Amino acid sequence: MTAANSNPLAETLRAAERHLARTDPMMAKLIARHGPCGLGSRRRNPFHTLCTSIISQQLSAKAADTIQARVQKLLKANPHLKPAHFLGAAHADLRGCGLSNAKARWMVEIARRTDAGEFSFRKLVKLDDEAAIEMLDALPGIGRWSAEMYLIFALDRLDIFAMDDVGLRRGVNRLYGNGRRLSDRRTLAITKPWAPYRSVASWYLWRLGNEEPANWA
Repeated sequence: MTAANSNPLAETLRAAERHLARTDPMMAKLIARHGPCGLGSRRRNPFHTLCTSIISQQLSAKAADTIQARVQKLLKANPHLKPAHFLGAAHADLRGCGLSNAKARWMVEIARRTDAGEFSFRKLVKLDDEAAIEMLDALPGIGRWSAEMYLIFALDRLDIFAMDDVGLRRGVNRLYGNGRRLSDRRTLAITKPWAPYRSVASWYLWRLGNEEPANWA
């Protein structure tokens, strides 16, 4: 591969796979089974991605996609939702797309904060992982899990392990506890050697159970 067509993220992911395979025999087996890690394969619009995250909460992927399509049609947002689309939107019209009262309010408020400069995606990308999670967690409708997913899939942060993700915990229990539910302390001990590539290990754990979070795949 020449310097002209090299892909720094792809090269880092290959290094991550080698690290995980060396440090953990279970990871080595998953990597051999599922091949190269697919993180970073999609470019994501920052604001649009947050809206998608909110819309998809507690919904099937099909239902979330239907509602999002209605919202985008209403707001004439093609291909991406932007803060300006929400600033003049009527709450009743957003509700009419199938959004809950809370979700409609959350997206309008995030749009307002972004437009007013109270929340900055440019600032977000410069923060370390924990500070970025805290900044996202402070937004309405975005909890820690959603923030962690955003860092993994939208910001290509490679050292995140979401302790509250059911699929990840199930995968760890299956591989390292014979299906028995492992404690937080034991789970953290298992995942520690994966650093600084815990997001990559997470991708392989999701492959194990075909449980990658809806609308993040």
